[in-house]
Amino acid sequence: MNTTHRTRHRTAGTVLAGALALLLAATGCSSKAEGGDKGGEAADGVRTGPGVGAGTIKLGALTDLTGPYATLGKSIVQAQQMWADEVNADGGICDRKVEIVVKDHGYDVQKAVTAYADIAPDVVALPQVIGSPVVAALLDDIERDKMLTFPQAWAASLLGKDAIQVLGTTYDVDMIAAVEFLTRTKGLKKGDTVGHVYFEGDYGANALEGSTWAAEKAGLKVTGQKIKATDTDLSAQVSALRKEGVKAVLISAGPAQTASLVGVAASRGLKVPVVSSAPGFAPQLMKTPAAPALAAMLNVVSAAPAVSSDLPGVKDMVASYRKKYPDSPVDSGVLSGYNAAQLMGADLKKACEAGGLTREDVVKAHRSQTNADTGLGTPQNFSDVDRPAGVRTYVLKPDAKAVGGVVNEEEAHEAPGVEEYLAAR
Repeated sequence: MNTTHRTRHRTAGTVLAGALALLLAATGCSSKAEGGDKGGEAADGVRTGPGVGAGTIKLGALTDLTGPYATLGKSIVQAQQMWADEVNADGGICDRKVEIVVKDHGYDVQKAVTAYADIAPDVVALPQVIGSPVVAALLDDIERDKMLTFPQAWAASLLGKDAIQVLGTTYDVDMIAAVEFLTRTKGLKKGDTVGHVYFEGDYGANALEGSTWAAEKAGLKVTGQKIKATDTDLSAQVSALRKEGVKAVLISAGPAQTASLVGVAASRGLKVPVVSSAPGFAPQLMKTPAAPALAAMLNVVSAAPAVSSDLPGVKDMVASYRKKYPDSPVDSGVLSGYNAAQLMGADLKKACEAGGLTREDVVKAHRSQTNADTGLGTPQNFSDVDRPAGVRTYVLKPDAKAVGGVVNEEEAHEAPGVEEYLAAR
């Protein structure tokens, strides 16, 4: 990966992580706390360290249960707890029961920093950390602690660290697929203008990199509209895009912003195709007044299939989740969380087979996986820290009658140009 690219995206994370290091030094506290499990060899001959006892393996989740992604956080937490319950009912991993310790940060970076310092001494890995800003703030600490971490965030700025694993594609790769989808299926041609509405920060910036690169290759012009997570009325952005004469719109934001963009655009006669990044859609949108416009105008690009997919693994997961949590919706968070937990479980099993469950052992086991396949999407290669684990993108379509509110419109495929883009990045 290009060094300038990495540095540009990690500045905020480095500053925040440095502040945390000073705070910990001042208070005499450390994520490798005195009196914690210093590791050694268990009675069964397995090397152990923090988070691993004679009968338990503790994993951590830094999630959002009270902030803007609370619905997503609840789905991921419940899906991962379902996985742990299934694993434990089957005898556990390495003859140990799995326990998940959950901390809610409410999408507040400082709360997340405090939560990590609290949880780090007692867990071996993190199968869930919600939020690109949160992960950016913790990058150096996670790497120092050699704590295998699966972010529920897909910015390319999170690549390049041995202990951090972005699962599936990154936002830029998905937006390359989005532009290719528009040119191939929606009649866009050279000289046309495409709007891109995006959150400030790593999420939106990385998505814009992908769309800008792909648009240039296709002879299109991109006009950007940067917004904040607190912006929920996109009337001004729609007016600006309409003046630009856009033939399509990309959006990399949250569900509230997607609903506003599409609903306002439809009401004002800007009935053009809209393609959203995966975090910009939630099934609850199909119960809002914007539902008809979403069904008519929106597609979603995602590394994961729709939860309404006919994949046997997905169908089994949906059935199990509905039985365990009958009052909760089945959404993309369920699939994302369960997939991450299964991948973490595979890493733990492989580490155990190699004789150790230290953090270093778990990271090593993870990085040796070159064709990890949970049956919930496409296989992934975790051996290259600088490269997305997957490069194939699904195109989804909203459908109010479908489980999760979406169906697969196109199966996973690698968009033309992705390899060229990654080689040049």
